[in-house]
Amino acid sequence: MKNILALALLIGFASCSTNGGDDLESKKALLSEKKAELQALEQEINLLSKEIKDLEPVRKKPATPVEVLEINPKDFTRFVEVQGRVEADDFVNVSSEIGGRITSLLVEEGDYVRKGQLLATTDLETVEKQIAEIETQLELANTVYERQKRLWDQNIGSEIQYLEAKTRMEGLEKSLETLESQISKKNIYAPIGGYVDREFLQEGETASPGMPIIQILNTAEIKVTADIQENFLSAIEKGDSVTVRFPALNLSIDETVTQLGRTIDLNNRTFEIQIKTSSRSGQLKPNLLAVIRFKDFQAEDIISVPLDAIHEEVNGNKFVYIVNEESGRFTAKKSYVELGESNVNEVIIASGVRNGDRLITKGSKGISQGELVRINS
Repeated sequence: MKNILALALLIGFASCSTNGGDDLESKKALLSEKKAELQALEQEINLLSKEIKDLEPVRKKPATPVEVLEINPKDFTRFVEVQGRVEADDFVNVSSEIGGRITSLLVEEGDYVRKGQLLATTDLETVEKQIAEIETQLELANTVYERQKRLWDQNIGSEIQYLEAKTRMEGLEKSLETLESQISKKNIYAPIGGYVDREFLQEGETASPGMPIIQILNTAEIKVTADIQENFLSAIEKGDSVTVRFPALNLSIDETVTQLGRTIDLNNRTFEIQIKTSSRSGQLKPNLLAVIRFKDFQAEDIISVPLDAIHEEVNGNKFVYIVNEESGRFTAKKSYVELGESNVNEVIIASGVRNGDRLITKGSKGISQGELVRINS
């Protein structure tokens, strides 16, 4: 259209320069004539453009392909995962009750020992010498007592002499029993069955009473412990089922909570849970990383949708697109919603959609209100 106008103007100016007179009035008259011709030409062009537009086929925007999810009530569950650790349920530090130099250590780290097995012996030479000395004194005391008793039975001598002899003999017998009890502790035995985890002392070193010599670890029964934030206190109870995963072993097991901590740690506001289990033939070792998964929230017969289907306006209002069907045509309809609890995949819809609505899931990012859509199967 612009090219036609330019051509008309060019023809007009050419005519003006060739056919018009040289005086001012002639040129004005010629200009008015050409303007009228140009106006008539524009009207003709507009009419022709309208006729061409009416004759051309209408170009419709193709329907946007989308995938939908029919909304129906279902159960909703949320799980929480926390890190924990494997601990031995039974470990003992073995020590000598009376002390002394270690004369033999019969086990090494990694050895398996049975309950009651001899582990080490200590040198109690001083106690042995004391026992020999007491035995000599006791032999003399027995002889003195027997003589004093015979005299006393014959009413010879004083009662004091008889009682002194008896008291001395009994006192030495008590002392001998005490020393013999001590000497019996020179041998150190395993109080439990398990594996020798650590050696604190070696042969030739001196052990003091209560000082650990070796550590025995019973890995037949182990436990998994974890520190849980106090806001989950109402979400987990003793006896609840949990899933324990061991990433290093690619192993998951289902167990139950056997114990809950009775106090809250003031430093990190957590409480401890314990889960007893077996060592799985030695696979689960103390300090192994564990991930504990437990149920935090559950609701029945509610509406929940994928998180990806939720959109947000600039003002913060949340909405979804649902399919609106009229006369066999499908269009996208914006529906504002109120959200509830959520998990990693879904969120509860408190209001805004109804049972049976077809929620647009895939393809909802690029559509707008009222846009024509095509539902993919």
